[in-house]
Amino acid sequence: MTSVEEPARPGERERVRDAARTQAEILDVATQEFARAGYDGARVDEIAARTRTTKRMIYYYFGGKEQLFTAVLERAYGVIREAEQQLDVDHLDPVAAIRRLAELTFDHHEQHPDFIRLVSIENIHEAQHIAASGKLGRIGSPALDVIRRILEEGRRSGLFTADVDAVDLHAMISSFCFFRVSNRHTFGALFGRDLVDPAQRAHYRTMLGDMVIAYLTAERTAD
Repeated sequence: MTSVEEPARPGERERVRDAARTQAEILDVATQEFARAGYDGARVDEIAARTRTTKRMIYYYFGGKEQLFTAVLERAYGVIREAEQQLDVDHLDPVAAIRRLAELTFDHHEQHPDFIRLVSIENIHEAQHIAASGKLGRIGSPALDVIRRILEEGRRSGLFTADVDAVDLHAMISSFCFFRVSNRHTFGALFGRDLVDPAQRAHYRTMLGDMVIAYLTAERTAD
């Protein structure tokens, strides 16, 4: 006789929804606190004080400060990975497709400065939390699959001449987008130019695409 799983009772469903909301709120506040104070400077007591929960409940849900920071990183990387997965460039020619991918990274990094701070903090800690995260180890980057397809089509059609792999191109795009946000203040103090000035946004967004495309389509001479 096949057993049928009983549906959750209304009270149980509400408790599940409340738990999900509480965890999401904790992650929201923890993201802000870690981005503001860094891993070492952030305090779980402060995160608890700014949420509708307690330090004990944070430990119940996440296990501790280290696990909470890892959960913050997992969610932050998950946001851009989801955007990459939803990117549709199959209808575009390789030049337009790679420009669209670069624009996606540009827009995401600009819109998520906390992500830039979190990645900078994790690099200070030599990526120990990412290395220990089974989830982040499996998440990869959908953008790499998209880049590989675009590069293959670009070379096949003769539009792209550069012999570059997807990871190198991903690094090239990400480095410009990351630097623009992470080094905004030091660059402005040294050179008197705000890299995230809204009046210059279209200029830098176009410049990124132009640089990538110029590299991929440049004429090569034999060594």
